[in-house]
Amino acid sequence: MLYFLLLSALVVVIVILVGYVLIKLKLIPTGFEDYVYGVLWLIASVTVTQLIAIALRNRLASTVGPANASSVAFIVRLSGYVIAFVVFLAIIRVGVTEALAAGGFAGLVVGLASQFVLSNIFGGIVIILTRPFKVGDRITFSTWQYGLIVPSYPPKFFSTDYLIPGYTGVVQEINLMYTVILSDDNVPVKVPNSIMAQAAIFVHSDNEVRRVRTRYEVPKDLDPETVIERLKKELSSLPIVADVPTIRVIETSQSTYVIAIDARCKTMFEDEARHNILITVMKTVKAIQEEQKRAKPAGQP
Repeated sequence: MLYFLLLSALVVVIVILVGYVLIKLKLIPTGFEDYVYGVLWLIASVTVTQLIAIALRNRLASTVGPANASSVAFIVRLSGYVIAFVVFLAIIRVGVTEALAAGGFAGLVVGLASQFVLSNIFGGIVIILTRPFKVGDRITFSTWQYGLIVPSYPPKFFSTDYLIPGYTGVVQEINLMYTVILSDDNVPVKVPNSIMAQAAIFVHSDNEVRRVRTRYEVPKDLDPETVIERLKKELSSLPIVADVPTIRVIETSQSTYVIAIDARCKTMFEDEARHNILITVMKTVKAIQEEQKRAKPAGQP
């Protein structure tokens, strides 16, 4: 914290010295001194605001938690920028009422050009106030404009499952413009706040129980009812499976039939659950095949 305060003081001193040198050496045309002071004030105030926000976030993270610390930093940044802009108008001798009244065509052009910026700032305010998620949450977000994707699984059958087109990761930071998410692929993703404010948010937790669907082709010489009963017993004993799974035959071919296993699993990660289920299914099917071979009379093919 002390380091950031000292750095802030250093920035202010440097900016004051630069302004003083420019004025004394008469490098600024007469009548433009206020504008120079205004620009220097903006540079100094924005830099100091950023440093104070970072210092507060780092300082408060260990006491009030990363989520609350990030919210405080967001509010400090927003307040600091508003104050900096109002003082800037005062320095260049433009009143707030005059600034509002001077809209016209220029104000319309600036408004249209800054629509993206303003929408992100207001989106960040909405996220901080409503808290659909917080720093540290693992989320999946999908924008409301998109529906569901129905995938096909080649080569033998078509899936009745659906996929949610979205991104999944851990929220790292919520700043004025972007929400920073560390994806499951360990890649930082910066999403505009305006998108996050209107997206569908799936908030995951350590106590999450999710449905995992797994498919497997079984040779037709194995009785489906026998396979299904054995698989229910074996899969129910897995620690990751919450209860007895539902198993159905959904497709057939000339030599195999396809079973779909719907299991409620105690995990946030679908691949982990599917891995354990597939290994258990493969071992169980192989065990049933060996039992049938041993049960056949000698000499029978």
